[in-house]
Amino acid sequence: MLKTPEGRHIACSRQPGRGPGVVFLGGFRSDMTGTKAAYLAGWAAERGRAFLRLDYSGHGQSGGAFEDGAIGDWFEDARAALVALTEGPQVLVGSSMGGWIALLLARAMPERVAGLVGIAAAPDFTEDSMWAGFDPDQRAALLRDGQVTLPSEYAPEGYVITRRLIEEGRSRLVLRDPLLLPFPVRLLHGTADGDVPPDVALRLLDHATGPDIRLTLVKGADHRFSAPDCLTLIAGAIDEVTPGP
Repeated sequence: MLKTPEGRHIACSRQPGRGPGVVFLGGFRSDMTGTKAAYLAGWAAERGRAFLRLDYSGHGQSGGAFEDGAIGDWFEDARAALVALTEGPQVLVGSSMGGWIALLLARAMPERVAGLVGIAAAPDFTEDSMWAGFDPDQRAALLRDGQVTLPSEYAPEGYVITRRLIEEGRSRLVLRDPLLLPFPVRLLHGTADGDVPPDVALRLLDHATGPDIRLTLVKGADHRFSAPDCLTLIAGAIDEVTPGP
């Protein structure tokens, strides 16, 4: 457990190895035991590569309630782990919301980023997907009650979306202002992603500036992006963005 400067307690798993290390940043309501995180832990161990994964506050084994969190909190959690548990530039691998978190880290501390891999990256989703997708009744309920429950295939009880999540997220948007990514970037996205449409990846590709940014679309892959061939693509992308000796 790591205590962040903000006083939250987050669970982390650190594997020693050579650098640059790999930092895996999971998605909304996911945890560090998921398929992609576990695969990359094994992949890194086989190669003697340093690897770090974590649960944001309110996620997995970390302290706090999910409903109390927001994008800025989870960014701060990831930043605390990056600062306390790694040395030198790291390769950030962000899945879904983790892609947004990775971009926030890259904007805040580019000197600590050797490369970035986005897997179905979902920058600005609280505004462009959630808020934009709410009907008038849902918006009214959110403002009146402070929360609204959305159905989800990942949780039978649905997801509670708080007013704070939406409003705090507006201070963390990355697709409204210039976004310089001065290191190799690989974006991976499935054409059958029903949660984060491929248009989001195309928008990010068009918006960001940098010397080496590439997008790979995988026909038929869904949002989980965890089929064996997709996992192989992720590992290959990490190799591509890793600086040579």
